Amino acid sequence: MLEKSRNMMIACGVNSFCCRFSSLGISQVEKAEVELLLRSRLSNCTISFLQNATRSTIFTAKALKVPHVKCSLNHGGELLTNSKAVGKKTIKVGKREHHLWRKRDWAASGQKALGLVRTLYGLPKEKEAVYGALDKWIAWETEFPLVAAAKALRILRKRNQWKLVIQLAKWMLSKGQGATMGTYDTLLLAFDMDQRVDEAESLWNMILHVHTRSISKRLFSRMISLYDHHSMQDKIIEIFADMEELSVTPDQDTVRRVAHAFQKLGQEDKKKLVLKRYKSKWKYIHFKGERVRVRTDVWDEDEA
Repeated sequence: MLEKSRNMMIACGVNSFCCRFSSLGISQVEKAEVELLLRSRLSNCTISFLQNATRSTIFTAKALKVPHVKCSLNHGGELLTNSKAVGKKTIKVGKREHHLWRKRDWAASGQKALGLVRTLYGLPKEKEAVYGALDKWIAWETEFPLVAAAKALRILRKRNQWKLVIQLAKWMLSKGQGATMGTYDTLLLAFDMDQRVDEAESLWNMILHVHTRSISKRLFSRMISLYDHHSMQDKIIEIFADMEELSVTPDQDTVRRVAHAFQKLGQEDKKKLVLKRYKSKWKYIHFKGERVRVRTDVWDEDEA
């Protein structure tokens, strides 16, 4: 008897709820969707019977499975709804993507880099021994540990281990990894510190041939600094000519080195032209503990 009353109650509630759609101004498609939802879910509602001596029986239904619809029944059996809840759209939760073979263990890369540095310290400086240890280091890796290798390269650079920097950077490039401007800059610096000008020139020619239009100002400055350290003024002028051809504006340190190279070659007119075109009008100095901006034409003698 109770089950029959509950079924009659559900049917009456759904019919009264559907009749109420015309007063709410909801389209026929939305009405059909909500009606289908209520008929499938309202059977799971919890109906409590509250008996009162002076009033008629009140039936209250709380929808446990419908997320955005609140329904209740009044004295006459009419189903009361919350119009704001009906008008809401269901929010779809996006799927979370999982990449099985992609590693994101950035914290462990620092420890791996330190382990690699300690391994390289215990090896002889021959190329075969270093390359063999590096090949064993990546033998069981599912992907190349580029982050750890870059950190190890940075650690070796800070410790002035230029031979190991050269070997590690060359090994990375031979594997097709780390071909970035930062790696090239570190390798050119290591060649400069280790007195390998010929290898630096070979690397620079390769960079100029492959990355003609994307060479950064930093690499041009690094190569001019290398030639300046070894008193090769002719090479400085060649690099500066490539900068002008590619429309790369030199920094102030490069301008000073180029002007000094023209002065060494006895070309004072070109030195003045370079300073006039590229030298900044202002510079910053420290005076009495403060950073002060002054005009650079006052310091021409110091710059020369």
